[in-house]
Amino acid sequence: MRGLAWSSLIVVVLLVTGCSSTRQGAIEQDYVAPMSIYSVMDATSLVYSDPKAAAPANDNPYRWFGFLLHPVGQLLDYGINRPLYAIASAAPYVFGYTSEDAMVDSQRR
Repeated sequence: MRGLAWSSLIVVVLLVTGCSSTRQGAIEQDYVAPMSIYSVMDATSLVYSDPKAAAPANDNPYRWFGFLLHPVGQLLDYGINRPLYAIASAAPYVFGYTSEDAMVDSQRR
């Protein structure tokens, strides 16, 4: 009985004081203000900020592979993917072309 009372007291104390700390984590970090109030994903941010100043010092090397492989992806899209969508849309019941496929195909440029 005494063990149950102590266990209950410990649980109550932990529940009551568990969130009473004002620290946000084990290591407090200083706030670093952004370079601009505009999001980098916002198209207008380029107008109001210097992109070179906001760019990281060492760019990710995989990004360069993406630049180099982008034309290959475009060729595959226009040479294989889009013609297959056109063929499938001609006979939707045969190829399983759904309304979702039509929506995706209609959103392409």
